[in-house]
Amino acid sequence: MKTIKTQVGIVGAGPSGLLLAQMLHLAGIESVILESRSRAYIENRQRAGVLEHGVVQTLRDCGVGHRLAREGMVHEGIDIRFGEKRHRLDVKALSGGQCVTVYPQHEIVKDLVEARLRTGHPILFGAKATSLLALDQPRPRVRYEHEGEACELECDFVAGCDGFHGISRAAVPAGQLEIYGRDYPFAWLGILAEAPPASHEVIYAHHERGFALQSMRSPSVSRLYLQCAIDEDVDQWSDDRIWSELHARFATDDGFLLNEGRIVQKSLTPMRSFVTAPMRHGRLMLAGDAAHIVPPTGAKGLNSAVGDVRIMAAGLDAYYRRGQSDLLDRYSDIALHRVWKTQRFAASLCTLLHRFHDEPRFQLQMQLAELRQIVEDARAAELFARNYTGLPFDV
Repeated sequence: MKTIKTQVGIVGAGPSGLLLAQMLHLAGIESVILESRSRAYIENRQRAGVLEHGVVQTLRDCGVGHRLAREGMVHEGIDIRFGEKRHRLDVKALSGGQCVTVYPQHEIVKDLVEARLRTGHPILFGAKATSLLALDQPRPRVRYEHEGEACELECDFVAGCDGFHGISRAAVPAGQLEIYGRDYPFAWLGILAEAPPASHEVIYAHHERGFALQSMRSPSVSRLYLQCAIDEDVDQWSDDRIWSELHARFATDDGFLLNEGRIVQKSLTPMRSFVTAPMRHGRLMLAGDAAHIVPPTGAKGLNSAVGDVRIMAAGLDAYYRRGQSDLLDRYSDIALHRVWKTQRFAASLCTLLHRFHDEPRFQLQMQLAELRQIVEDARAAELFARNYTGLPFDV
């Protein structure tokens, strides 16, 4: 069996795994990345990309922010709609100068892959991890298949960055993890349309027919979502039906209209809140979707993963540079402290904006009252803006 040795084995070449590898490289720490998919697949897998202020700065500090600086769309505010009225929150002013930036996740992956290849350190595409061994020993191992050959990666630590369905979390022995979660009784029907966004900022729309969201991929491509049934058949939604429903939910009393265009992609996204604790077992540390998932309403998934990676990278740096293990030992506690704050914001925003059709009219009025408080009360607006643009990183 072919064996490779390194300091940190990284399972998964999503944003968290790639960013961790880049941060470790800058700290002089060796790593090997195993990715089961091809480079073309991960670089073209469409995902949202609303980046918190601190995430943008992290990417710049890691030397992968050049294209982001040129092409990212900076948003200083958001549009919240209810009762057919627009309410703009100036999140930059409310948060003390923080903004968010729209830059698609697959573009971040492209930048990080390019940076990784420039280092000359290994990133193995088509390398499917099959098992994690000896996680409670000084030199754990990752067995994987690559180019038809059974291989093994021997390392000091394993970073599980392989997502919700990866093998990393499943490698933790039964009974060692506490799982917390909620599945919401609705989903999002999402479309990608060749149409300029009707607003240069994200629109969150609360409507009696259900939630709707307008975001964007570029100045000429819109990303839009509709709340729908969790078992919705996307094929039953014609383009005309989608646009009609979007117009209804975004309508305002001043005659706002969406820009229509050719729909090039349709998808269904379930809503889920999920946290696993602890985020470390022996020499295995989980990050990103392998450890937690947020409903996409607050665009916190990627941002939360970056928080994990910053803590993990700082802990590994302290371990290798100074021989100190305290930060690594506290990795899970520190990461979960921020994860739960992010979960609270994402779940509360999900509950606030979506219609729960089995709930009484009383709940609808409670939602409207809270929305009015956010747009009318400066203290409530400030708290919302600080959560939306990103809480401070713990490390």
